Amino acid sequence: MTRVKRGNVSRKRHKKVLNLTKGFRGAASLLFRTANQQNMKALRYSYANRRKKKRNFRRLWITRVNAAIRAYGFNYSEFLYVLKNSNILLNRKILAQLAICDPDTFFKFIMSIQ
Repeated sequence: MTRVKRGNVSRKRHKKVLNLTKGFRGAASLLFRTANQQNMKALRYSYANRRKKKRNFRRLWITRVNAAIRAYGFNYSEFLYVLKNSNILLNRKILAQLAICDPDTFFKFIMSIQ
């Protein structure tokens, strides 16, 4: 059986991992083993946080709509109840954008559904 030299392969792999961990603190960007561990952990976090991002934005939109609605004497749950009953299909993102960017239109919208 012939001897297999793996110098190039492992060097390429090490360089790839170390390039991915550039900017990490301490040994996490310098030593291969810790860099590899941190890279795997970072990939797990990025996967999970892509899902968390959706939750966080939904929370933000709800908070914004709730704050805008309370100025007109509603609360969030009552407002959504009225929207559902009047078959208005605006999502929370659009409602939040309307409340922030165009308060006059938002006010007219609220008055129209009361």
